[in-house]
Amino acid sequence: MKLNELLQGTNYQTTGPNTNPVIKSLQFDSRKVTEGTLFVAIKGIETDGHLFIDKAIEQGARVVLCEEIKNAKENILYIRVTDTAAMLGSLANTFYGAPSQQLKLVGITGTNGKTTTATLLYDLFSQLGYVVGLISTVENKIGQEVIPSTYTTPDVIKLNELLVQMNHAGCEYAFMEVSSHAVDQKRIAGIHFEGGVFSNITHDHLDYHKTFKNYIYAKKGFFDALPKTAFALTNLDDKRGAVMLQNTAAKKVTYALRQMADYKSKVIENNLSGLMMQLDGEEFFARLVGGFNAYNLLAVYATARLLGADKLEVLAVMSNLKAPEGRFDYIENTTSGISGIIDYAHTPDALEKVLQTIDKLRTGNEKIITVVGCGGDRDKTKRPLMAKVACDYSQQIILTSDNPRTEEPAAILLDMEEGIPPYAGQRTLVITDRKQAIRTACRLAQKGDIILVAGKGHEKYQEIKGVKQPFDDKEVLRNAMN
Repeated sequence: MKLNELLQGTNYQTTGPNTNPVIKSLQFDSRKVTEGTLFVAIKGIETDGHLFIDKAIEQGARVVLCEEIKNAKENILYIRVTDTAAMLGSLANTFYGAPSQQLKLVGITGTNGKTTTATLLYDLFSQLGYVVGLISTVENKIGQEVIPSTYTTPDVIKLNELLVQMNHAGCEYAFMEVSSHAVDQKRIAGIHFEGGVFSNITHDHLDYHKTFKNYIYAKKGFFDALPKTAFALTNLDDKRGAVMLQNTAAKKVTYALRQMADYKSKVIENNLSGLMMQLDGEEFFARLVGGFNAYNLLAVYATARLLGADKLEVLAVMSNLKAPEGRFDYIENTTSGISGIIDYAHTPDALEKVLQTIDKLRTGNEKIITVVGCGGDRDKTKRPLMAKVACDYSQQIILTSDNPRTEEPAAILLDMEEGIPPYAGQRTLVITDRKQAIRTACRLAQKGDIILVAGKGHEKYQEIKGVKQPFDDKEVLRNAMN
C-alpha cells in the first residue's frame, strides 16, 4: 500500500524526504523490521520504542512513525503524531482492509467470566451453523482451526491479521475477550465492534492500573468507544454495571438475576450436574455449575438475541454447552468417593464465587480442601485477600506456588500468609511445591470430600524464574486422586 493512501484521513506532520513509498508491513518490534516496513515507535510500560528507531533503520525501515524525533537521519521519512499507539490502530485497520467490519465482532470485558462467555458464544453460534471466530485467553479459533493464544487480547497487528484470516475462512461472527490492559494500551484501536458485553469488575490488576478507579475506567473506555450502531450489554447486578454505560453512544441493554433488566433470569436448581434456569419465559437445563455461570449463560443468551438469533434455537443449543477447560472442571474418583475441581479463579472474588458454589453443593459434612497460590510479578495486594477467602470457605487450606515468574515463591507465600485469620491457622498448610501440595490434598481427603485446585485452570505450564515448565493441574490432580 502506498504511504499516502495509508495515511489518508489522519493528522500528522512529516520530516524528511518528500516521498510516497510502498509500505509492505507495519511493525512496532524493531527485530521484525524488514525492507519496506513502517516502524511504529510506541512508548510501552517496560520500554520505549523510540529507543529502537536506529535499530529499525538498520533493519531496513525508511519510514518511522513516532511521537518525538531525536537525531533525525538523512533519507528517513519521520511521521510525527501525538499518540503512536492509537495511530497504529487506525493504520492497521486501513492496511489490512478493515477486517473487523467484514464480520460481526463482539467484545467481552470484565474481571471474571470473559473466557467462559466468549467460548460459550463461539460454541453456540458454531452449533447454530455459522463459521465463527474466537479470540480468548485459552485459545484462538478460526472456524474449527485452533491457534495457540499468548495474551488475552493480542496486539493490534496480530489482531487484524487474525481477523483477516477469519474473513478468508468465511467467519460471519467472532467473539473476543477484551482485557483492561488492551483498552489502556490501545490494542483495540481502529477495531469495529458490533457489540460489547460487561460481566463484572472486582479486585485485580492493581499492579498495572495502580488504583481501582483507573481499572474501572479502563473497562469503561471500551464502551465509551463503541459506535452508535453497536449494542452495549451490561450486568446490572454488578454495582459498576451501570457505570459502563454512562458515556456510550451504543444501544444500552441490561441483564440481571436480582434486579429488573432487559434480560432477566432465575436459577431454579443448582447442583453438580448443572443449572436449571428460567429464562425469558422458558425453563432450560444447562450443563454448567454455579451462580456465576448463571450470569455467563444469561449474557450469552442476551448477546445471541441481540445478534438476531432465534430464541428457541438458542435455548436448545445452550442446554448442550459445556464450560471451557479449566473453568469449574469437575473430576470424580468413584472408588474413593473424592471429587476434584480445577478452576482458573485467580482473584479474590472469583475464588469466593467458586467456593460459595462448592459450599452450597455440599450435602453433609464433606470437607472442602483448597489448594491455591498467587502469581508473581502481579498485584501483590490481592495475595492476603486470596488466602482469607480460602480460609473463610474451606475446612483445609494449602497455600502453594502458582506462577512465581521472576519472584521467589516463598516471598509470595509470606504475603498470602498475612491474610490467614487466627481461627484458620491450625488447618492451613504452606507447601511451596505445587505438585506436592496437590498430592497432599489428596492424602488428606476422605470419602465425600471436595478438592479445589485454583488459579491456573487451563494452563499447561508453571512459570518459574521466567521459564515455562510443563505443568497441568488437572493431570496432576487426576493422578494424585488415583
